[in-house]
Amino acid sequence: MLRDRESMLRRLHELRSEHRDLDTVIDRLAKEPMDQLQLQRLKKRKLLLKDEITWIESRLIPDNIA
Repeated sequence: MLRDRESMLRRLHELRSEHRDLDTVIDRLAKEPMDQLQLQRLKKRKLLLKDEITWIESRLIPDNIA
């Protein structure tokens, strides 16, 4: 899937961008009366993005063995 470093970095950039966008949308929508189910779905998507970001970051940063 994400084998080489360049593709992982590119994917990481895309995920971070989408995560920031969702953060902005959620903040804006939380201030207005709206469909709570839709808000929950956006928050869930944001969490999934964060998990994927963390996974890719862990693959890009080598473990330091003491």
